[in-house]
Amino acid sequence: MKTNIIGYPRIGEKRELKKLIENYFKNDISKEILLEESKSLRIAHWNSQKENGIDYISSNDFSFYDTFLDTAILFGAYSKEYKELELDLLDTYFALAKGFQSNEKSIKALPMKKWFNTNYHYLVPEINEETIFELNLDKITSEFIEAKNIGIITKPVIIGPLTFLKLSNIKGDYKDYLKKLLPLYEELLTKLKDIGVEFVQIDEPILVTDLKEEDVRTFKNIYSKLLGTNIKLILQTYFGHIEDAYNEVLSLDFYGLGLDLVEGVKNIEFVEKYGWNDNTIFFAGVISGKNIWKSNYAEVLGKLNRVKKIISEDKIVLGTSCSLLHVPYSLENEIKLEEKFKEQLAFAKEKLIELKELKEILEVNNVQSSSLYVKNIGVIRKKIEIEDFYFKDINDKISKLKEEDFERKESFKERIKIQNEKFNLPILPTTTIGSFPQTNEIRRIRSQYKKGIISETEYESFIKKKMEEVIQLQENIGLDVLVHGEFERNDMVEYFGEHLKGFLFTENGWVQSYGHRCVKPPIIFGDVKRESSITVKWSTFANSKTKKYMKGMLTGPITIQNWSFVREDISLKEIAYQIALAIAEEVEELERNNIEIIQIDEAALREKIPLRVSERKDYLDWAVKAFRLTNSKVKASTQIHTHMCYSEFKDIIESIKELDADVITIESAKSDLEMLDVLKCSCYDKEVGPGIYDIHSHRVPSVEEFKNNILSIINKLPDNNIWINPDCGLKTRGEYETILSLKNMVTATKEIREKFIKA
Repeated sequence: MKTNIIGYPRIGEKRELKKLIENYFKNDISKEILLEESKSLRIAHWNSQKENGIDYISSNDFSFYDTFLDTAILFGAYSKEYKELELDLLDTYFALAKGFQSNEKSIKALPMKKWFNTNYHYLVPEINEETIFELNLDKITSEFIEAKNIGIITKPVIIGPLTFLKLSNIKGDYKDYLKKLLPLYEELLTKLKDIGVEFVQIDEPILVTDLKEEDVRTFKNIYSKLLGTNIKLILQTYFGHIEDAYNEVLSLDFYGLGLDLVEGVKNIEFVEKYGWNDNTIFFAGVISGKNIWKSNYAEVLGKLNRVKKIISEDKIVLGTSCSLLHVPYSLENEIKLEEKFKEQLAFAKEKLIELKELKEILEVNNVQSSSLYVKNIGVIRKKIEIEDFYFKDINDKISKLKEEDFERKESFKERIKIQNEKFNLPILPTTTIGSFPQTNEIRRIRSQYKKGIISETEYESFIKKKMEEVIQLQENIGLDVLVHGEFERNDMVEYFGEHLKGFLFTENGWVQSYGHRCVKPPIIFGDVKRESSITVKWSTFANSKTKKYMKGMLTGPITIQNWSFVREDISLKEIAYQIALAIAEEVEELERNNIEIIQIDEAALREKIPLRVSERKDYLDWAVKAFRLTNSKVKASTQIHTHMCYSEFKDIIESIKELDADVITIESAKSDLEMLDVLKCSCYDKEVGPGIYDIHSHRVPSVEEFKNNILSIINKLPDNNIWINPDCGLKTRGEYETILSLKNMVTATKEIREKFIKA
């Protein structure tokens, strides 16, 4: 039985790629060094897979920023304005990712969206009738040849045409563009075959979502043509099951079909019910590519035994459920983590070892007598023996929750009247989302404090000074509602996890979020419990330094859960309620300390939503209730804000209403304010702050651009319901661009207000 990897982490064992790209952006290294060092990184990743016995190793899964953007470049699927910049292909690529600004021209970056139900963001190509498709083969062919030169024959990975077009921003019907794009896919496969490529993995994860019959027919037509190129195609799906298209897929003569058997448990049922194509290899996704727990070999073998009743063993390839992009690189870099915790985990490199061990176990006549099997089962059982991660009092509280625990006493109409009289803010109040730039100095001081180089007193003195500076800056700029800058926080989820019971933390458990930005998700190992205040000290200090209103800044329970690696022995609903009770305690303590505006960010509300609409209701019900649980006991005069970013809200707008937040701030700038139409059509009646500039780009919007955006918002929403703010936190921006952008934003707002006053 052979083994397969869908894709591998590309950021590097110690975030080498992140540092390379950032140095290139700062002009600290040349393009030649960037290209040479990234090649070394790819070779290291291929060798790691080869050393651990992986048979089907991928190429073209490496990316400088995003594989979806790579696909746009591969087929020339980007707008004319970028092509007219006359940059070389790599710098055009980065312009699409980051935006472009010069004295003569300013172009926005591509929009960004979540990649299915993950915390990874992909860049969304914009395709219209002016788009001229053209094949750019250099990357995909050169990486295949690089691997071949070190003795590794890879399977190049590409995103399939149905997924690519359905997830792009298309003007018109995607099938009209398919007529132009499909011949280039055929040409690509033919040219890959010409250079010695035997297998190509073509990813169509769109198949695990709800598809119309027309889409399924289109899929069949696409692959009837692509299979005519006579290269061995491995159709790969992940993140769920392919119910709508199972029989159509099996009717086509793919060399291999990859199905997720972790999130797509129903896929096994389809194999049992509808059978299998004897000519097709089954690439069985049995090792989770999204979570970090050691695989339970008994469960894996149980799934394989069901499959083996239908498909002969020589037609089965063991693999991951999705790309390992979504987990950290290796546990080898976790020096401080205790062995009793470490043995329960598996990062990307350890998952290679798991595949190797499963392969060895399956070669034994009596599987249960295998020493590898026995050892695995023993380790799995030991987790529940770690008593300091389980708290009976928390579980008792969860069991006693009543419906009134999820409801604020007063309606929004009653609350907003009280709040408006109390706060007396101007029309179009201005604020920011929360964080301010985290400079190298801040990161250095935090690192020195953690290493014991400086004392707690020195550290806190520095943080207080930075807070005082940012408060004065906001007052000088003229913002109406202030934030404390979050200089004491490393990450909006990790910081809270560090102050709650039930979490584990890694030293180098970095995972790519978008581009070169990485996050280090905490691990929810056991029950979650708050034993002391988390933000109260810093929020009350900041509040004492201004006469303006200061927001208390918290991360919501669903975002903490969805941006962590979660335990798998209890339901997600129960985990969410545990976290919500902890955040509720923090909210109530902030209120007692005169913090009267509290923002509870739910940036990741949509992240783990089931991909199929019919399966969403249960998730949305308890996710909304978890948020409401955090603030159900506050006074009517306390204003609750929440923030959401990079989500598609149209199909969950009713759930967003049910959150019952007084003010919601959302990402709008990267999507050209299209969310406003959704709010307008749904008669959204609460206050809203559509982000009016994209903080993921270094561009500084002009006053005129801000004014135009504000006027667009006012034309669609009642002006007395609108807040003005960036579309996300400012943590990753430079200080100069942040200050100038906020000044322009406030200036534009004041000029718009003047027009209203005069009218």
